[in-house]
Amino acid sequence: MRRSKPITVTLGKQQHLLDERLQSGAYDSASEVVRAALRALCREEQVLDAVMRAKIQEALDDPRPDVPAEDVFAELRAYRAEKIKAEKVDP
Repeated sequence: MRRSKPITVTLGKQQHLLDERLQSGAYDSASEVVRAALRALCREEQVLDAVMRAKIQEALDDPRPDVPAEDVFAELRAYRAEKIKAEKVDP
């Protein structure tokens, strides 16, 4: 019994990437390319998840005192105002 079902995928601009892999002989079918791409996507997501978890843990473990949200947003507003001012000055 087949555990997968056929699907239709429109690749658009990425179609040439699939075609190149098939023409190179690296893959025998579009299905193999898509499966490989999904495996790579899963690996990438796992790495990003691990990096984010490490960054969050690093922040939680940071012994420095918290910065009040009002201070953070005030600094962001000032930074943005400077960027806008600089954009208006540059021709």
